[in-house]
Amino acid sequence: MDTKRWSSTVRGCVALIALACALPATAQAQPSGPDVSSWQHVDGRMIDWHAVRAAGHQFAMVKATEGLHYINPFFVQDSILMRTAGVARGTYHFARPELPPEPQAAMYAATVLGQNGPLDLPPVLDLETAGGLAPAALIDWTHRYLNTVRTLTGRTPVIYTYPHFWKTAMADTSAFTGYPLWIADYSGNDQPEVPGNWPTWTFWQTTDRGAVPGISGGTDVNIYSGAQGDLAQFANMSGLFGSS
Repeated sequence: MDTKRWSSTVRGCVALIALACALPATAQAQPSGPDVSSWQHVDGRMIDWHAVRAAGHQFAMVKATEGLHYINPFFVQDSILMRTAGVARGTYHFARPELPPEPQAAMYAATVLGQNGPLDLPPVLDLETAGGLAPAALIDWTHRYLNTVRTLTGRTPVIYTYPHFWKTAMADTSAFTGYPLWIADYSGNDQPEVPGNWPTWTFWQTTDRGAVPGISGGTDVNIYSGAQGDLAQFANMSGLFGSS
């Protein structure tokens, strides 16, 4: 290469570097993940958790229990397979407030085996039905359930709900702002509606009609805000997650 051509090449490279430095950095996407129950096991088919992870989803929420008599028949299989795929596991209990809270908390904690290992997100209470309780009674029920789960698992639970339910069935109480919030809001806005004077949301269920590779049929899809710090730290696995 002659001197003139070399000089021209150097000037071109310098210009490209300067241009790249002047451009704004692309924002890193928020961590995302589906939440699943037996409904996502169409005809008994297993979820391909490696495909879920390969599609960029770093975590997933799995239904564990409901009320006092239901355990998701796919819970154990999903828990094992998602761990082998490197997908952080959140688990949730679907509340039945017409039944006492402490036994439900005990059944859930026994099913999920503490929720304290690597790749474990905190336990979740799925609260979307009042069970016939008035707001004051439902608020008391919720306190009792959460206190029991925290005692049994050693972790502060996450509350899943949606704005209208919280504002009506829970009288828009601000008594639970010490718990991380997982909010379901499909409005399509840039941010979800946050009830109960929570200062921020931790997980946001943006749709109940998502399509995720490895999962048959539609599924809910969620994003993590970073409100509790790095997702890897929140899931007891610092350094596991890179950018996707």
